[in-house]
Order: sequence, then C-alpha cells, then structure tokens
Amino acid sequence: MPTPMQPRSSAEASSPPLNGTRIQARSVSQQVRGAGRVLDDVSLDLAPGRLTVIAGSSGAGKTVLLQTLAGLRAPTEGAVLHDGAQPGSPGPEFGFVPQEDIIHRELPLHRTLVYAAGLQMPAGTPAEAVTARVDRVLETLGLSARASTPVRALSGGERKRACIAAELLTRPRALFLDEPTSGLDPVTGAALLRTLSALAEEGTTVVLTTHTLADLLRGDQVVFLSPGGEVAYAGEPGALRGAFGVGTVEEVYGAVAGGARAERAVPAGVGKTAPPDAGRTGAPPSPVRPRRVGAVRQWSLLTRRGTALLLHNRLSAAVLAGSPVMIVAMFAVLFRAGAFDPAAPDPGSTAMIMFWIAFGAFFFGLTYGLLQICAELPVLRREWLAGLRIGPYLASKLTTMLPVLALADALLLVVLRALDRLPATGWTTYGSLFVSSVLASAAALALGLLASAAVTEPAQATLMLPLLCFPQVLFSGAFVPVPRMTGAGEAISWAMTNRWAFEALGSGVGLESLWRAGASPLGRPLLESYGDSFGHPAARGWLVLAGFAVLFLVVTWAVLVRKCREGVVRSRAGR
Repeated sequence: MPTPMQPRSSAEASSPPLNGTRIQARSVSQQVRGAGRVLDDVSLDLAPGRLTVIAGSSGAGKTVLLQTLAGLRAPTEGAVLHDGAQPGSPGPEFGFVPQEDIIHRELPLHRTLVYAAGLQMPAGTPAEAVTARVDRVLETLGLSARASTPVRALSGGERKRACIAAELLTRPRALFLDEPTSGLDPVTGAALLRTLSALAEEGTTVVLTTHTLADLLRGDQVVFLSPGGEVAYAGEPGALRGAFGVGTVEEVYGAVAGGARAERAVPAGVGKTAPPDAGRTGAPPSPVRPRRVGAVRQWSLLTRRGTALLLHNRLSAAVLAGSPVMIVAMFAVLFRAGAFDPAAPDPGSTAMIMFWIAFGAFFFGLTYGLLQICAELPVLRREWLAGLRIGPYLASKLTTMLPVLALADALLLVVLRALDRLPATGWTTYGSLFVSSVLASAAALALGLLASAAVTEPAQATLMLPLLCFPQVLFSGAFVPVPRMTGAGEAISWAMTNRWAFEALGSGVGLESLWRAGASPLGRPLLESYGDSFGHPAARGWLVLAGFAVLFLVVTWAVLVRKCREGVVRSRAGR
C-alpha cells in the first residue's frame, strides 16, 4: 500500500514550489483516422500543482485528449500551450504512463529502475546519485519493501506504481496517466490516487483519465467529456453532481449521454489554494535541459540490461538451450557417420548436412530475434520519448545475442565433428564453416528483429516462425538446386539468406572437389544438378549475408522509428 507524502503546513500550502507546467488547450479539435472527429472545441486551463481527472463514456476521446495535452498529438484545430508556448519535443521532464506496463517484468524492481534511471537521468550522474534517486522514488510510492521483488511478481496495483516510479526518476514537471486505476480494487485505486494527489501537492501537474467513478471526486479538477468529444463539465469535483442536477456520479454519465451540459463549470483550482502566479499566461524562461545520455552510454546500459533480461527470462533461456540440442539430435538421427570420407563419400548426405547446418544457424538467429522487440515495444516507445536512440537499441540487441549465437554455432560444429558428421580437415576449413554459420545467424537474427518490430504482440511473432522458415527451406537450393528451378523460383532464391549460407558452407568444405574426386556414382550427377553453386569462393556468400543483415537492420530501424512516432507529432514547424 503506498504511503502518501505528508501534507504540508498551511504556510507551505500557500506557496507550493512551481516546478509544474501550466497546460492550456485553446479551442482544440482532433481528427483521428478511422474514427473521425474525436475532440470538438475543447478549451481547458490546467494549473501547476493540480490533479486533473478526465472522465467520460467509452469513445468520448479521453485518451486522445490526454495525448493532445501531453504534446504527443498535434491538434487538428486550435492549440495546446505548455507555460504559454507550444510543446517542444518529448523529454524526461514530461512523464506519460499508458495503460500497458512500461517496464520489463523479469528483473527485480530496484534493478529495473536503476537501468531506467541510467537512460533518463542527465549524462554523468554518479551511480550513487542514481541509486539514491531510485530509493527515494520507491519510498515515495510505498514500494521500498518490494525493491528486490521481480516486477512480474508484483500485484497489479504495485506494477502500476512501479510504472509511475519509472516516470518520477527525472522529477517530471507534468505527469500524464491513462487509466492508472483500471483493474485495481477500490482500496488500491484510492491509495494510488492519494499518492498522485500528494505528487500534485509538491507542484507537479498531474493529469489522468479514468473509468472509475470514485476517482472523479478525488482530484482537484474534473474534465467530463460528452460522447461527441466536447467538454460537458470542467471544474471542481464537489460541484459535478449539482451542475447536472443529479444525486450520484453514475447519474452524471446518464445525463451527459442524454445531451446535458453543465450551465456553468466551476473555475479550475476551486477548493484548493492557488499557487502564486497561478493565473500567469505568459511563457516563463524555458528551463535548461540537462545533457542527454550519449549513444555509446545508451548502448552500454542497454547491453547490460539485455543480458540480464536474457538470463532471467525463462522462455529465452529455454530457446537458447533447446534450439542447439534439437538441431544436434536431428543430425545424430538423420545422418550416418563418415559421409565425408574421401575414399567413399556420400554426396547426397554431404549436401544435406551442409544445408541443415545452414538452416540450424538460420533457425538459431531467427528464434532468438523474434521475441526481442515485440514483447517490449511499450517500454521502447516510452524510453524513446525520454531520449533513447533506436540505433544504440538495435546495436545492443546484436551485442547481446551475437556472442550467444556464435557459441551455439561453434558448439554445433564441434559436436558434428566429434560425431564424424563433418570431415577431418584443418582449421582453415572449420574457420570458413564457422564464419559462414555466424553470418547466417546474424542475417537471421536481423530478420527476426525486423519481424519482431513489425508485429504488435508475441503471439503474432510466433506465427511468423513457420512463415519465414518454409521459404528458406524450399528456395535454398538444397532440395531443388537453383539451376533446376523455374525463373520465378530462382528469383525468389536470391532473397533467401539460407541459399547463400548453404552455398558458402558447401564451398568452404569443398563439396565440388569432393564429389568430383569421389568414387560415388552420385557425384557427377549432383555436380551437374547444382551447377556452379559451390564453385564460388565462400567469401561471396559472406558478403551477401552481411549485406542482408545490414539491410534488415536498416529496415528494422525505420519500422521502429515509425512506430515510436505514431501519435507523436511535434508541434513546432519544421520539427
């Protein structure tokens, strides 16, 4: 249960610190694609140090209004002003808590917030100051006793407060929350509202949306929207029912749905002593923004966090351990030993062994990448708003996953050699096989990251697995050699990373010379079927695989930037 901050003395209450932001909406209307006109001529004045509750029936535009007031959506008509000026680009001085969780669930709460603070707090902040700030925020929100608890083990109310904690690390001047009490029991919801009210008393401008009836009477100001997105009431909570001539909050919803409007909204801030200069309309001097964390520092923090998440995530650990075991078991069952014996080679088996090594490397990379982004997109979007760059984020994924993939590929080659499924050759051959495998995994990892960025939830990413694997099998050139494909099939094969990995592996192990020198009657026909597939240096395949990896990463970057910018329209011209 959160422990609200102690109320201030009457002297303190008369002059609260003005670290909040005055937010004004002037005749704001908002069009949303597919939904039409969601807000209609909304005018509001939200003073610093106030808790404003936005209510209304479903579809009334509460979330859209919240995003518009926060500066995440530019109004179609009218203007939103922060301290008399248009909102600037998003930054850590503004906190926004959506309905979904915006922190990872695998790590202990304190450690999770330390990583978040490292990304959001000014560059050069000492580690001791970061820890002290996290401790202070946990104490403020009544979560100190849960600091060592994994986020996934927190209750729903505790997770809500944990998400708010992530936003309070930088002492935001305004805090926006989308239905923070949704799904909470009445006692927990009331405690959370008391905590938010205490934050407002310290000077922060707090704005939230709600469907919970009791929340309407716990703020300093209520903004009630009609189904058409108009303001039906804006004023003191205590006057809400009287303004509509009803006895209960439930009846207010019915009255507004029937077209009723309050004859006179009570001015904002009534019922609470207004802070000095509360009526100011001019823009104060813009605060100097602290120096943001640099790209290298972001990459380092994200890499450490990604490694910790990987080790704490049971599903990821199972995939990491299970995929190589499955591939090795498949080799042991499918192929007999000695297929690469120069005196009596088995050309068909050698080709299939090379293909399955290529596919194994592809499968490792794809499965490791598919769940990396979609499961944490809300976290990424919020951190992007606070200054995170997409480039360091993707680079951290590579830094975290590629060593694991390289280890899996190396173990696969070692085990296959120990089982006599690969030839007894020197370091040059195995160096070539290893490079081919790692590049195949890297390209597949980049493809997995792209698919993970493109979908919206992990279930969709899981469905992508067979859709991405089947073409790689069919058009790799292993089962139907590329020279034997139709023109369309050969064109498709050019886009399959597995084809280039297969050919690079075959070239590296010397399939063409093995088949030509071997006594098997299958050698010559296979040479004719595959043509010059294995006649090129393995380096050609390496270049193609590296090119695919870069291409997939660039597209992934573009997709993530677009997704992070959805609904975030910068108000200033030219930005």
